Amino acid sequence: MDINKIERAKMIACMEFICRQINDEDVFEGWLICGVADGDIEYGNLDYNSVPDFYLDDKSFKEIMECFLRRMNGAYKSGGLYCGGVVCGDKNDM
Repeated sequence: MDINKIERAKMIACMEFICRQINDEDVFEGWLICGVADGDIEYGNLDYNSVPDFYLDDKSFKEIMECFLRRMNGAYKSGGLYCGGVVCGDKNDM
C-alpha cells in the first residue's frame, strides 16, 4: 500500500472511531449512510489494514471526509460526543 493510501486508511479508521462517539443517533445515522457502513470496520479497531480498499480512492475518500465534517458539525449542534463516560458539547451546555 502506498503512503497516500496508508494515510487515508489511518484517517478513516480514526474518523470511524470518533463518529461512533456521536451522542445523537440522528446525526450518527448519516455516517452509516455516507461514511463507513456498519460492520466494515470493527468497533475500536484503529489498524489501517482493517480499512476496506474501496474507501481509499480519491473520490470515496473525499466524500468520507466531507461526511465526517458534516457529522462533527451536527454533533456540535446537538448532543456532542460521548466517550469513556464523559460527554462534551451537549446542547444543554451551550
